[in-house]
Amino acid sequence: MRGADRDKPGSRGRLGQGGTGRMTGSENSARRAALDLLGQVLGERRLLGDVLGSGVLDALAPPERARAQRLAVEALRGRDRADQLLAAHLRRPPPLRVRNALRLGTVELASGAAAHGVVNAYVGIIGTERAHARLKGLVNAVLRRVAGTAPSAWAGLPVPRMAGWLRDPLVAAWGAPKVAAMERAHLAGAPLDITLKPGAAGDDLVAQGAQMLPNGSLRIGAGGQVSALPGYESGAWWVQDAAASMPVRVLDPRAGESVLDLCAAPGGKTLQLAAAGAEVTAVDISEARLGRLRANLVRTGLRAEVRANDALAESGTYDAVLLDAPCSATGTLRRHPDLPHVRDAGAIAPLVALQERLIDHAWTLMRPGGRLVFCTCSLLPAEGEAQLARALATLPGATADRAAMMRPGIEPGWITAEGGLRLRPDYWPDIGGMDGFFIARLNRAA
Repeated sequence: MRGADRDKPGSRGRLGQGGTGRMTGSENSARRAALDLLGQVLGERRLLGDVLGSGVLDALAPPERARAQRLAVEALRGRDRADQLLAAHLRRPPPLRVRNALRLGTVELASGAAAHGVVNAYVGIIGTERAHARLKGLVNAVLRRVAGTAPSAWAGLPVPRMAGWLRDPLVAAWGAPKVAAMERAHLAGAPLDITLKPGAAGDDLVAQGAQMLPNGSLRIGAGGQVSALPGYESGAWWVQDAAASMPVRVLDPRAGESVLDLCAAPGGKTLQLAAAGAEVTAVDISEARLGRLRANLVRTGLRAEVRANDALAESGTYDAVLLDAPCSATGTLRRHPDLPHVRDAGAIAPLVALQERLIDHAWTLMRPGGRLVFCTCSLLPAEGEAQLARALATLPGATADRAAMMRPGIEPGWITAEGGLRLRPDYWPDIGGMDGFFIARLNRAA
């Protein structure tokens, strides 16, 4: 994986165990937490979502948690650029924790943060850690030098490329220019999209600058504390990328229908189905991940039957099935830049095999005349286009519903030859892009 072998674990302490000194001030608490998060991703090769899901930031106030997560994501997204700027000032790589402090500081400086505060903060953090205190002078000297050039030099650095294991098959599928456009979208990051509950207008958010997207989602922007936004406490909306809202729109649930949502957590699609009036059964193998789904159902006042179970063990007959299958999640790199540092090509084949089993099993859970929507948040054709081709060739009575793809916000050119829907990060470039997804609707003969 590109760059992964450069970051050998130099500090294996769990979050909160990196140092012995006591930091004061909310900004420095967030910076220390961001430094801990980077250590878990780049040192332990743990997905950032898994780390955050374990409650490691619960001791911080909500604004500090949001800032820590944002700093870590920005540093992961800009790691290659930060390393290029730092290379001119380092004779040899320092220990991973110190290197990550330099990366965080460089990314902050490149964004225009006040040099004095940034430099002092990371010198203070490293200086209070017994294992690294002797290197606080290095941190001070390097960040002061970077501060003189970071904002202007940053803009002139090349756009980071995706890891070779991912880039090569994408270039083969769509060509280098389109892949380069995806990489620009990844570097730009992801705004915050929400799905409005039926009847909620979102006027307060629009008044604050939110933008209505062609598919009906509302785009707010990036950063900030989600729970502090208007309408959150009243359950008027939930966070969901515009592309992630498309599978339910393609399924087109109707009031009173029985719909099975397989691999449902964290639950944005379950909320869409319930909001449409469907009788929803939401199933996920992870009881922990279902906790967030249950909380959002309570917050929004929506109803669904929720249970922890292996999707392959489900039985019954439904009018429709939605399968958001486990996948490489390579379509979400603009919001999850930790993925290339944790995963590699070796994970793809087992995921593809699991998707095949899930599609085949989901097909048996529909009544005659029913419909199945299969989707993955992946950019890889093996997890999308190839899965649709296999399903059409092997599932009895299956047809791809091309007409179901013609929804507001969907361009005809996004529909594949087989009748699936391919979404990519370089789409909607003028309004902030979208996650990568593949979506297919299979109708079962009556």
